[in-house]
Amino acid sequence: MTKIFNDPSEFAEEALAGFCDVHAGLVRQVPGGAVRRHRPANPKVAVLAGGGSGHYPAFAGLIGAGLADGAVVGNIFTSPSAQQAYAVAKAADSGAGVVFTYGNYAGDVMNFGMASERLAAEGIQVENVLVTDDIASAPPSEADKRRGIAGDFTVFKIMGAAAEAGADLADVVRLGRKANSLTRTIGSAFHGCTFPGADAPLFALQDKQMGLGLGIHGEPGLFDTDLPSAKELGREFVSRLLAETPEGAGDRLAVILNGLGSTKHEELFVLWLTVAPLLRDAGYTLVMPEVGELVTSLDMSGVSLTITWLDDELEPLWLAPAETPAYRRGNAAVQSGDASGEEISDDGDAPAAYEATDDSREYAANCLAALDAARSCLHTAETRLGDMDAIAGDGDHGRGMVRGIDAATAAAAAAAGQGAGAGSVLIAAGDAWADKAGGTSGVLWGAGLRAFGESLGDRRSPDAEELAAGVSAFSDRITGLGKAELGDKTMVDALVPFTETFTRLAANGAEPRQAWDAAALEATTAAEATASLRPLKGRARPLAEKSVGTPDPGATSLAMIFTVMGQFLAGSGHPVTDTAAVTAADSQTAGVLS
Repeated sequence: MTKIFNDPSEFAEEALAGFCDVHAGLVRQVPGGAVRRHRPANPKVAVLAGGGSGHYPAFAGLIGAGLADGAVVGNIFTSPSAQQAYAVAKAADSGAGVVFTYGNYAGDVMNFGMASERLAAEGIQVENVLVTDDIASAPPSEADKRRGIAGDFTVFKIMGAAAEAGADLADVVRLGRKANSLTRTIGSAFHGCTFPGADAPLFALQDKQMGLGLGIHGEPGLFDTDLPSAKELGREFVSRLLAETPEGAGDRLAVILNGLGSTKHEELFVLWLTVAPLLRDAGYTLVMPEVGELVTSLDMSGVSLTITWLDDELEPLWLAPAETPAYRRGNAAVQSGDASGEEISDDGDAPAAYEATDDSREYAANCLAALDAARSCLHTAETRLGDMDAIAGDGDHGRGMVRGIDAATAAAAAAAGQGAGAGSVLIAAGDAWADKAGGTSGVLWGAGLRAFGESLGDRRSPDAEELAAGVSAFSDRITGLGKAELGDKTMVDALVPFTETFTRLAANGAEPRQAWDAAALEATTAAEATASLRPLKGRARPLAEKSVGTPDPGATSLAMIFTVMGQFLAGSGHPVTDTAAVTAADSQTAGVLS
């Protein structure tokens, strides 16, 4: 259990700040993460690792000569936002391009992808390398759907060494993807990890049981089994990995036996006594193996085994020196470069200037009231949503939604205070939600609210037709970005029925509030019906059977939010000043969750 913290919601930020202070000679904190203390003396490709917090040494602990140039750091087990990725890339770029490298998770793919589009539009060369080493998360025929776990380290190391040696962006990317294609990982969990401030771990196993096939976000294993001896566990790991030997692979291996947070080194050494002989007996030479903690999961009790088949091109990069706060190999030359290293700050940004009609500014008050109602609703439901998500995910949905709505409400209020109309208020809310919440739900809600705001604009209070257009824009942006369809067991299963019902009723002349309430009821019913579905998208997909019987948390939270927002967004269009209305909205939360 994580015992040392102040405000649990600030744990990741405080941990990063403390890390950067301790290792100030090697790294400096920038908005969104950290980069090397000094820029290189000459332009080089910037290798930027990234993902959620809770995995130390990954990702910030790997910043340094011969490895990463920077790390984009999200909240615990949550993708960093596109804005964070963009800011770190701007701080790390030295003129030779940047490459984001990260595990294959939907939120990371979307956020790093959007950051890449923004960087490319500014003329910065940018690429993405995804890690897909976890053999338990998808069959070989769907290798591109596999998640990235401890194999992250091998890919990062090879890319970092290539960039340090002067390889150009295309070559760094090629070598990273080659290393990923030759890397396989399998792991197991003995006990779940516990978030700061949480009363219980994300999942629990019966005594003398283990979960085989865990991920690094606290996901339970694919199945539970009796806890084996070290020899039995080692044989299980090695046989599963060697069964996926790549075609044409050589006989030299980079091997990582990785502890997940609370498994002692002595235990790993005992397991190594089985793993190493089995690999050698299979005809392999082990090249500078690593045993320890390189990619963790808070305080999870567990272990993973990673092997990478090396060749004449990859082996020198695996062996190359590196000097980082958490990892050292050989004697890496730490570049002094430009010691000025000015930190990027957005504190001096001028307040936005808004042009809006009085009518739109009045409706903006309704938008603020709707966000306030959603905020109260999500705070009430945070624990329940997290428990639902922990069944087959990482348990962070409630916390992520709370972080998102808190940031959205504050940003919307600030924009309204500067004279923004309804559209700009919703755009500000969406951008803040995506930036602070991170993860898949964060980027989707942020993008959806931005689309809603862009559709409404700042010229007038929306009529039924314009409100329906805004709802459709919200839905289209989310489905286009997330690629989920009805039946995939995602928020889309509640979003599409809501959108179809509201637009149909509005087109048939129904009053906006009547249409909205009917649509919210459809969304709630649809969210409840997701309990019978098997997830086909996201982190819950590898654990589909565990998910059956529990409604999708994303669909549930969407239905809940739309239910309490209706009286404000689809009301008379006049400013909402009666706080009793907000209180009444709060009482609906329990009904949506029941």
